[in-house]
Amino acid sequence: MNDALPDGGVISLPSIDAVERGLGEAGYIANRQISTAIYMSHHLQKPILVEGPAGVGKTELAKSVSSWLKLPLIRMQCYEGLDEAKALYEWKYGKQLLYTQILKDKINSVIGEADGLTAALAKLHAFGDIFYSHEFLEPRPLLRALQQTHGAVLLIDEIDKSDQEFEAFLLEILSDYQVTIPEIGTVHAVTPPIVLLTSNSTRDLGDALKRRCLHLHIGFPDDKLEAKIIASRVPGIDDSLLKQLVSFAQQLRAMDLKKLPSVSETIDWAKVMMLLHTSVLDVDLVRDTLNVLLKFEADIEAAGKQLAAMTHKARQDGGVG
Repeated sequence: MNDALPDGGVISLPSIDAVERGLGEAGYIANRQISTAIYMSHHLQKPILVEGPAGVGKTELAKSVSSWLKLPLIRMQCYEGLDEAKALYEWKYGKQLLYTQILKDKINSVIGEADGLTAALAKLHAFGDIFYSHEFLEPRPLLRALQQTHGAVLLIDEIDKSDQEFEAFLLEILSDYQVTIPEIGTVHAVTPPIVLLTSNSTRDLGDALKRRCLHLHIGFPDDKLEAKIIASRVPGIDDSLLKQLVSFAQQLRAMDLKKLPSVSETIDWAKVMMLLHTSVLDVDLVRDTLNVLLKFEADIEAAGKQLAAMTHKARQDGGVG
C-alpha cells in the first residue's frame, strides 16, 4: 500500500523516510537531502527550485513524484519568449466568434419589443454574457495545475531559459497558488500542486523567485549512489561491469572538460555495454563508445590521451586484473 495515500487518495507524507521509500518504489534513488525537500515542500506548501547540471535527475525527480503519488504530471517547458498565453490560458477565439454570430442572429429575440434605446440596453445588459467566461477559456499548464481537484505535480522545466518578465509573472502563483485573470477574476487552486522548478544555471534567477522557493541542488553523485542509480535503471547489469563504468565516469568528471558526463549519459553507456554483451572494458571499446558519454569533440580528444590509464583503473576498481 502506498503510505502517502492513507485516506482515500488524500496525500499525506508521514515522514522523510516514507518519501525516500516512495521515490525508490518509483525507481528514483533519492538521497536524504532530496527526500527532505519533497517532504518540506508538501507540508509547507512551497515550491522547490531544483538546480544542478543537466542530466543529474532534476526532471526525473518530478516524474517520479508524480508516479509515486499517482498524481498527474503537468509539465511546462520554458524557453525565451514564453508568455502568459502559452503558460496560463488562451481564449477559444473560434468559439467566441461563433457565439458572437449566434448572438447577432438572436438579438431581436433578446431585445424583444423594447421601446427606446434605454430599454433595449437594459434588456441587453440583463442577458447573460459568457463571451469572457470559463466556457471559452483554454487552460494552459499553470491554470490546469490549479484546477486539478486532487492536486498535481507541476514541473516548470528549465526556468533559467525564460525571461525575467516571466519570472515576475510566476510570483503570484508560487506565493498563493492562485492567478488573476482580468476578465474573470482570481482563480484559486482547488488543491495546491507540488511544484518543482528546474534550472541548469544558465543565468542567475531573481531574488524574488528564490525567496518563494525551497532550494535543492542536485550535483553529480558519488560512486556508490551512481552505482545504485544505474543498477535501478539497467536491470541485470553485472556487478563488476557496473563498478568499471562508474569508475570510468567518475574519472572523466575529474577532468577539465567542456561538458562533464551526466548520470543519464552514464545510464545510456551502461545500456550500450549490455547491448554489446560486454563484461570487461577495453581501450578500443571505450574509444568506440566514448561519444555516448562526451558530446564535444574537444572533450573526446582530451579524454583519448588518457584512455589507457583510465580504462586500466576502471578495470582494477571492477576487480578485473
